[in-house]
Amino acid sequence: MSSWTHPKEKINNVTEFIFWGLSQNPEVEEVCFVLFSFFYAVILLGNLTIMLTVCKGNLLKYPMYFFLNFLSFVDICFSSVIVPKMIVDLLAKNKTISYVGCMLQLFGGHFFGCTEIFILTVMAYDRYVAICKPLHYMTIMDREMCSKMLLGTWVGGFIHSIIQVALVVQLPFCGPNEIDHYFCDVHPVLKLACTDTYIVGVVVTANSGTISLGSFVILLFSYSVILVTLRKQSAEGRRKALSTCGSHIAVVIIFFGPCTFIYMRPDTTFSEDKMVAVFYTIITPMLNPLIYTLRNTEVKNAMKKLWGKKVFWTSGK
Repeated sequence: MSSWTHPKEKINNVTEFIFWGLSQNPEVEEVCFVLFSFFYAVILLGNLTIMLTVCKGNLLKYPMYFFLNFLSFVDICFSSVIVPKMIVDLLAKNKTISYVGCMLQLFGGHFFGCTEIFILTVMAYDRYVAICKPLHYMTIMDREMCSKMLLGTWVGGFIHSIIQVALVVQLPFCGPNEIDHYFCDVHPVLKLACTDTYIVGVVVTANSGTISLGSFVILLFSYSVILVTLRKQSAEGRRKALSTCGSHIAVVIIFFGPCTFIYMRPDTTFSEDKMVAVFYTIITPMLNPLIYTLRNTEVKNAMKKLWGKKVFWTSGK
């Protein structure tokens, strides 16, 4: 057996990785460059608008908007870990990333991605308490409780991502160094390790899969209970609650569908993975502000008040 396969030795000849990117067709890459540059601008503008509206519109005192504010922040961070590099690479001849840069991107992607999963789960719990236990809502979801839950989402995201990176960093990479993807993710990187990665792959799948599937099941249960409870409410209360929960459910489906496809399977990669990953790295962060704004009357009213004042103040100068 050659020395580089020995489990106790870590020979790392790879100092950088080369991405294959979304496409090898220059014309397709140019179209993608324009398209994804626009998408990233919408992600930044939309989520920053939500954050400004919540902060300036005095909505932070309400738990739902407290979490929505941080969801928008996490969306910006999550997409910024991946999208700018991808956009630059679309016009680059050599799509390279250093070994350290790859590990940092892997950590950042899983840290913010997992934190988003936990925030969405916490938001579902918030809606459950608001609709199913309305008289005790402000007692249960007070500022201290919200802060603790938010801290828990960040700690959970950190623990998840540090496990993923620790599993990959200890592997030897001695070539080839070409990643069939547009960013560093666990499964494509594991394929390049020059050792048996079966056990690592199982642990990675268990780690990511448990979080994705577990959170998804909790979310489905929460919204199922909410929908059953709504049958007892008045038509107006039912309409308002459905409007709010509808936006949450839409975000959950768009985000968790692709995540479950990618991470709830053994250590294998498919050609469709890159296109599926576009949904949770670009499409979801872009649609979140639109979904929460279009389907939420309070956010729309706060926006009208806030931006209406600014337009009036500017025009009156």
